[in-house]
Amino acid sequence: MVVFPVRCFTCGAVIGDKWEVFIERVKKGEDPGKVLDSLGIKRYCCRRMFISHVNLIEEMIYYSRKV
Repeated sequence: MVVFPVRCFTCGAVIGDKWEVFIERVKKGEDPGKVLDSLGIKRYCCRRMFISHVNLIEEMIYYSRKV
């Protein structure tokens, strides 16, 4: 499970629909910058959403469970 923002925090552009494609292509060995270019992510504020995303949902779920 991944929680990735639907919109860029800065400009509000819709980016959530491109996350899975981005991750699949980067895992195959493509350069992240070139993948973002091909997906049409040109603004640096949107690009940082992809590059700096850290998936912490698994750690947060651990602390939300009742023992």
